[in-house]
Amino acid sequence: MHEFYENPLCGRYADEEMKRLFSDDTKFSTWRRLWLALAESEKELGLDISEEQLGEMRANLTNIDYAAAAAHEHQVRHDVMAHVLTFGECCPKAKPIIHLGATSCYVGDNTDIINMRSALLIIRKLLVNAVAALADFAGANKALPTLAYTHFQAAQPTTVGKRACLWINDLLFDIQQLDFQLDNLKLLGCKGTTGTAASFLALFDGDGEKAEELERKITEKLGFEQCQSVSGQTYTRKADFAVLQVLSGIAQSASKFSSDIRLLSHMKEVDEPFESDQIGSSAMAYKRNPMRSERIASLSRYVICDLQNAAVTASAQWFERTLDDSANRRLSIPEAFLATDAILNLYINIVRGMKIYPAVIAKHLNAELPFMATENILMYCVRHKGGDRQVLHEAIRQHAVQAAQQVKLYGKDNDLLQRIKADPVFSLTEAELSALTDPATFTGMAERQCEKFLAEQVKPILEKYSGSLGVSADITV
Repeated sequence: MHEFYENPLCGRYADEEMKRLFSDDTKFSTWRRLWLALAESEKELGLDISEEQLGEMRANLTNIDYAAAAAHEHQVRHDVMAHVLTFGECCPKAKPIIHLGATSCYVGDNTDIINMRSALLIIRKLLVNAVAALADFAGANKALPTLAYTHFQAAQPTTVGKRACLWINDLLFDIQQLDFQLDNLKLLGCKGTTGTAASFLALFDGDGEKAEELERKITEKLGFEQCQSVSGQTYTRKADFAVLQVLSGIAQSASKFSSDIRLLSHMKEVDEPFESDQIGSSAMAYKRNPMRSERIASLSRYVICDLQNAAVTASAQWFERTLDDSANRRLSIPEAFLATDAILNLYINIVRGMKIYPAVIAKHLNAELPFMATENILMYCVRHKGGDRQVLHEAIRQHAVQAAQQVKLYGKDNDLLQRIKADPVFSLTEAELSALTDPATFTGMAERQCEKFLAEQVKPILEKYSGSLGVSADITV
């Protein structure tokens, strides 16, 4: 039994890679990498920093004494200074120049940007795998007719594959938005306490070009092309909103997918993966609840709502810096990524193991198809049987009313086609009636649209990110 609360995102849902990214080890070793990049760049621009000092820092990037850091923080009540002191203790020669000219946000904000970029790359990898799994599913079922719904009422048929293309299309939109944010994600840089770089200007004896070059060097060392052109002490918190907006969009897409799967599960057209020893209900042993889709819906709701944190935080900043963002961002940013990671692993897991039941799909389609076929029957009988359109229309209306009563009042099967076949006014043979009610003739361009979409929109994305394919997407609970 665990004595204290543990975050369920870490204990139950998120994958190891994402949890490791937002770990203390990654965070504080990145702080040290930033201090090293600062010191290296300051030396390159003429400050009195020795190679011995830099070597000491390089040797201790991951040698973090967390007990010492906690003790320092308890004393000084400042997390960054606690780690400056802790780093200095294992780098005694470098201690005088660690954090030289910098403010807390130099390590805090830049680390957040670095981690968000790495996290977005993980999310993109998962998105691509979700698209690949859906593309396989769509291609395999591109021609399988199924009843389509508007307002969850029976409407013109589509195909199972075409419906899957709608799910893919949402994810392609999310990939596009993610790529845009990745391309525009910028480091804070090193601009000092109010964004004026005054401390660095002083270090370089008023040489503004060196202060600017320092920022360019640090940006390059950390693997970025750009840093913020202007800032206060922090980068604009609108950047956080832009990133979390991508995650919210993914959650929206996944939640829509999960709702469709839950509805299809209710109709027994689809089953989620279900292990041989899995229990669907503690009370009802026969049940197979769509728990993975329900979990997607639940976690997606969290991510969608979490976006409001970033929006309010961005709107609430005062002048060049306030600290009312810090505690919120420690929660809202990592947890949005951890939850989205869990959502996409579930998404991939469901699609890869999802079962469909064509006989049930056909049964539901055939229950509604007679009504949909009446217009085709009417046109055919006028053109090829010499029928009177008005007489045929009234006959169909009367038969449809009677067939509907059999279905709704008595729970019987829809016998509209049998009624039409037996009515001499139509003069239809069994073969003619069968041809007129072939489900494939009611799905329009669905199969062709599916093929074209997979070839023209999906294939290029999968080829572009082919190196990301093959994640395991196992779930633990």
